[in-house]
Formats: sequence, C-alpha cells, structure tokens
Amino acid sequence: MNAFKLPSPSLRFIAVWRRNFLVWRKLAIPSILGNLADPMIYMLGLGYGLGKLLPEVGGVSYIAFLAAGTVCFSTMNAATFEALYSAFSRMQVQRTWDAILNAPISLDDLVLAELVWAASKSFLSGTAILAVIWALGLATSPLSLWVLPLIFLVGLSFGGLGLIVTALAP
Repeated sequence: MNAFKLPSPSLRFIAVWRRNFLVWRKLAIPSILGNLADPMIYMLGLGYGLGKLLPEVGGVSYIAFLAAGTVCFSTMNAATFEALYSAFSRMQVQRTWDAILNAPISLDDLVLAELVWAASKSFLSGTAILAVIWALGLATSPLSLWVLPLIFLVGLSFGGLGLIVTALAP
C-alpha cells in the first residue's frame, strides 16, 4: 500500500470557488475598501510625505519604488490572510468544509478551490492597487500590465503556503 498519493482534483472545485465568491460578494465593498486603505495610507503618507525628503535613486523616485512594493505586499497579504484565517475559519469554526464534503466533492477539490480562491482574492487586491498606481500617474507604460499574471502566481504561492499551515494547525 502506497502512503503517498498525488492529488486528483476535478472541475467540481469550481462550485466551491463559486460558493466562496458568492459569500464574498455580499461584503465586496468593505472588503475592497479594506484592501485599499492600508496600501493607500502607505502610498500617501510614506510615498508623498517621506518621499519628498528622499532623493531619487537611479532615476526612480521613492514613491515609485514604494508603489511596486505595495503591489507585492498587498498581493501576498491578501492570499496569506485568505488561506490562513478565512480557510481555517471555514474548516474549524464554521465547519463549512464538513458540510461541503457531504456533497460529491473530494478533499482534493476543496483544497484546490481554497487555493484558487486565495489566489483570486490576491489578484483582486493586487489589481486594485495597480489601478490606484495608474490613477496616481506612477505607472504609465502598458508593460506594467504584465505584472497581472505574476500577481495571480504570487497568490497561488502564498495561498499554498497558508493552506499548509492551516492544515497543520491544531
């Protein structure tokens, strides 16, 4: 008997992802505002405030440097929070996973749905920050849109790490 088995998810994970999306949609406005508030404080307070006192380095202003870091921070934070706190809550506190697993959905489908959902939330957060950066005029090149696939991949990476910790949490 082999103790190691590769995951075998199916397209049934989409129903679980959709369920998470429908729950999130009820609180979408506060969620988006919350994802934007913290990075906006950094951009305005540190970027424009502190940035006025700092010189450019290599032709890059401090606020442009901070903007790129804010996209990264926002992306990683959204995926990690979703995979740690929200997934743990659905698994342990609300017992949502137990209810879902009574349907014809495997644990592999459920975990994949949680991972893709964490990456989706990460993508929404990173895209919102990127839109703010564009609105402030800090990014003007269409090449900056190439960061969108990377945002999703970072969400998958940090979501995966968060789900590992969630699975191991007592």
